This record gives sequence, structure tokens and C-alpha cells, in this order.
Amino acid sequence: MKTLLNLIWLIFAGLWMAILYVLAGVLLCLTIIGIPLALASWRIAGFALWPFGRTTVPRPDAGAASCVGNVLWLILAGWWLALGHLITGVALCLTIIGIPLGLANFKLIPISLAPLGVEIVPTDQPFGHR
Repeated sequence: MKTLLNLIWLIFAGLWMAILYVLAGVLLCLTIIGIPLALASWRIAGFALWPFGRTTVPRPDAGAASCVGNVLWLILAGWWLALGHLITGVALCLTIIGIPLGLANFKLIPISLAPLGVEIVPTDQPFGHR
């Protein structure tokens, strides 16, 4: 079922959102300060392509730098990526078949707002790879 949902997701939302994350990463690479944020953006792009069967968990080793980075991320890219997920999620929820896809979009909003200090893991390993 996860594979089927991921394939449908890829067509209706995943590809477009992943392109936005890659574009955000490229733009963030224009400055040296933005390079770590670009890496986070590209990591989320993979999650946006194939979200079913994966989840996010907080990283216990994340420190103050993650908090500062998340503030920069929110200002530079996070708010418009989260808005993209919100608009796409609402549009998908207008159809009965699109409701699981819309909910997946809403699941991606928190990581699109604050990607640093979290890890993307398979749902069968909710505590990460540690």
C-alpha cells in the first residue's frame, strides 16, 4: 500500500514539491551561510518525493546551532515551502481519493518550517538509526 500511495503522491504532489526543495537548495547555496540549509533542503526533497513509510524524529545531538539555522531557514525558505504544502494539501483533500495525499502534505509542514535537528527515518525504525 505504501508503494501505491507513494506512486500516486509522486504524480500529484511529490515531484513538484521536490523540485521546489531542490530550487530552494540551489538558491541557498548562493551564500556560504546557506550551504548547510541547502543540504537540509535537498534531504527534505527526497522525503517529499517518497513520504509514505518514512517519518521524522528529533535528533538528540541537535544543539543551539540547529535552532539558529531553523530561524534562518524559516525566514529564507521555510515559510513559502510550508505554504506550498498547505495549498497542495487543501487542494488534494477536496477529493476523497486525495485525502491521504493531503494529509501527507500536512505531515511535511513541520519539517518544511524547521528541518534542522530532525532525522528522516523509516516508520519501522521510529527511533532512528542509533
